[in-house]
Amino acid sequence: MIGVFVNVLAVLVGSTLGIIFKKGIPEKVTKTIMTGLGLCVLYIGVSGALEGTNPIIAVICMAVGGAIGGLINIHKQINRLGDKVASLFKNNDGQSTIAEGFVSASLMFCVGAMTIVGSLNSGLGIEGGIEMIYTKSMLDLISSTLLAASLGFGVIFSAVFVLIFQGGIVLLAEFLQPLLTAEVISELTCVGSLMIIGLGLNLTCNAKIRVANYMPALAVVPLAVWIASLMG
Repeated sequence: MIGVFVNVLAVLVGSTLGIIFKKGIPEKVTKTIMTGLGLCVLYIGVSGALEGTNPIIAVICMAVGGAIGGLINIHKQINRLGDKVASLFKNNDGQSTIAEGFVSASLMFCVGAMTIVGSLNSGLGIEGGIEMIYTKSMLDLISSTLLAASLGFGVIFSAVFVLIFQGGIVLLAEFLQPLLTAEVISELTCVGSLMIIGLGLNLTCNAKIRVANYMPALAVVPLAVWIASLMG
């Protein structure tokens, strides 16, 4: 779990630096940074989406996951949470920014092969696992600084999600290992990256895509891969 704690600390430090720097950055520069960051997010999303090997799995997972998330209305629940958090601070950027920052950062930091493989190998004691998390921590330190400078205080709360998600994989590594095959990891990266593309469109085009409602799609991936394997 040491690697996970280091990653969480990196997100906290980066987010804090971004929030501090944001106060001294003119609004025009902030908007420019946000647009540039959005383009980078789109690049990350497209690159990850190409990791998938079966487009049908991505379609099914996004449809089923979106239906589940829409019924639960995860987007609305996160905004409510952001509303409550915003009320605790006098100088805040509004609940929408807090919610957007939390969702954007959480997906960016937790979706991807490096997160899953690194946490899994670390939990199983496989050589190179914790080093991969350390490398990811450095990347997250930079990303969280830029995200917090653009999206504000909500980014810092993603550290909690990183702790739960990565820590859960580490602690449950022996149980999850048979489920997280190479194909499942590829499809998880693909589906997660499609959501990251949505984040990029929100940042660059103000698309207002309710990305959080698609998060259940990640849980559908292992089942969809298993069914696909049975069908040949």
